[in-house]
Amino acid sequence: MKQLRHVIRTVRSESPILFTIAMFHFLGALICIGGLLIDERTLMGVNVWLKPLKFSISVGIYILTVGFLTTLYPFSNLKRNIINNIVSFTLLLEVGIICFQGARGVQSHYNQSSLFDGILFGMMGLLIAINVLVMAFLAIETLRLKMKVPRPVQWAILMGWLIVIFGSWIGGQMISQMAHNVGIADGGEGLPIVNWSTLGGDLRVAHFFGLHAIQVVPLFALLINRKWKVSVRTQNLVVVVFGLLYFAWIAYTFYQAKQGMPFISM
Repeated sequence: MKQLRHVIRTVRSESPILFTIAMFHFLGALICIGGLLIDERTLMGVNVWLKPLKFSISVGIYILTVGFLTTLYPFSNLKRNIINNIVSFTLLLEVGIICFQGARGVQSHYNQSSLFDGILFGMMGLLIAINVLVMAFLAIETLRLKMKVPRPVQWAILMGWLIVIFGSWIGGQMISQMAHNVGIADGGEGLPIVNWSTLGGDLRVAHFFGLHAIQVVPLFALLINRKWKVSVRTQNLVVVVFGLLYFAWIAYTFYQAKQGMPFISM
């Protein structure tokens, strides 16, 4: 909790625009919860507000993460602001489209039922492509520069970015097949809240774990660095092994989905 307060204070101080946009996402999540409570419309078996809720929370966390991480690089204020503005404004538009389509009661992803819906889906793809380029840039900068963190944490951030890029590639796989399920049509029975299919393969599982690597792996490294009093070399080794195991877990869930097997059968 103390670390979370530090992240929030740092982002609010160093990147007020990005911080405001992140908070707007969390406010949007509260609105979506209200929608879940009062709007009974469903789409592909779930409430129309569930997807906007999930994306509002997930993207809000990602924006805060980027806002904090950019303070750890030896960037100029101009360079940091450019990166933060690109990430926060493009993702604000991305989530805005998802919420707009949810409010209409239609699919946001893979929807080409009309010219308008196709244009919105194409815009979403472009906005995500821009963010993947930013991820690749930050991965290169993590490898190239000395960050304001212990070496094990910097290794973790590098691995986090690389795994996030892989998770984004999985998203591209879903776009290529215009669906997230494998072996069955999208929709149907799914796990509570996340709605991952319990009947067939679901690429959203690997996609989800991949995109949140940039939080999971660095937090693990930070914990190791603070709590485990061993040499830096040992910490580096433990962090790299953890990152590889995390990647292997994502690769397994991707393989599982591609074989048409559900993440959890119910």
